[in-house]
Amino acid sequence: MKAVRIHAFGGPEVLQLEEVARPVPAADELLIKVYASGVNPVDWAIREGGNDALRAYLTLPLTLGWDAAGIVEEVGSEVTGFQKGDAVYGEPNFPGDGSYAEYCAAKASQFAHKPKSLSFVQAAGVPLAGLTAWTGLFEHGQLQAGQRILIQGASGGVGSLAVQFAKAKGAYVIGTASAGNLDYLKQLGADEAIDYRSQSWEELVRDVDVVLEASPLRDNAERVKAVTTLKPGGIFVSVNVDFPFDEAMQAALAQQQATGALAANQPRQDWLEEIAQLIDAGQVQVVISQVFPLAQVADAHRESQTGHGRGKLVLEIAKDGEPA
Repeated sequence: MKAVRIHAFGGPEVLQLEEVARPVPAADELLIKVYASGVNPVDWAIREGGNDALRAYLTLPLTLGWDAAGIVEEVGSEVTGFQKGDAVYGEPNFPGDGSYAEYCAAKASQFAHKPKSLSFVQAAGVPLAGLTAWTGLFEHGQLQAGQRILIQGASGGVGSLAVQFAKAKGAYVIGTASAGNLDYLKQLGADEAIDYRSQSWEELVRDVDVVLEASPLRDNAERVKAVTTLKPGGIFVSVNVDFPFDEAMQAALAQQQATGALAANQPRQDWLEEIAQLIDAGQVQVVISQVFPLAQVADAHRESQTGHGRGKLVLEIAKDGEPA
């Protein structure tokens, strides 16, 4: 089968399209014929070598990609709830062999049946970003109906889904983005959309219950500003788990009587099922900004690294544009 692998850490030029053996699923795994794979910042962060905490887990050569949609080809002996031919979406094993490949083997518990209303390309844009948003909002942020939330980086892959999940659960949503994306945030359902470049958002926003940092910006001084928008007892959640809070941030949280959390993605089947229900009910739309063939993976990485995308980037691995 064809797969994109890296044999060394570095820039987009280290991505190599190769012929490799098809994986064999373990007892608790599915073998999935991959139709499409999402492209995420974690992909190029790993390509560059990851961070100190992650590097110990990275074994070369490595197939990238942790966002997949496809068809079940084989079912492990201990797996229930799936059969050959099922259309599924989910997260491949991290940091194992990923979804930039024609087939991947992954734990069945990290996959669910694909939303019926989505094509494979659309579905591949959901799992990693969707589960990251869900973990941050509801597991760490404890977001409830009627609460107010500030979502930073609200037009990106994680942020655009977080806006819609929060609205679907009855929250009041304030999103920050660049000027060109403010109308887009309104279309997603944001109650307020703020240009973080030209507006002093930290003065405009007050008394929020939760802040979700979904922006790729890693700056503790900006985090301190965000903490000032929280109610006493509020919760600040960041999806940038590789960037810890510094002393100034810890002090700001203490002064505001607020809680801070770094939200690591949890690849849970039950959450994927709930997300699929929201999508099929029309409460969540999936925005794909660009689709690349597998051979143009380096271009997809370069586009992802600009940090200015709206919605998701996807690699199309097998041609099938119709929902299954």
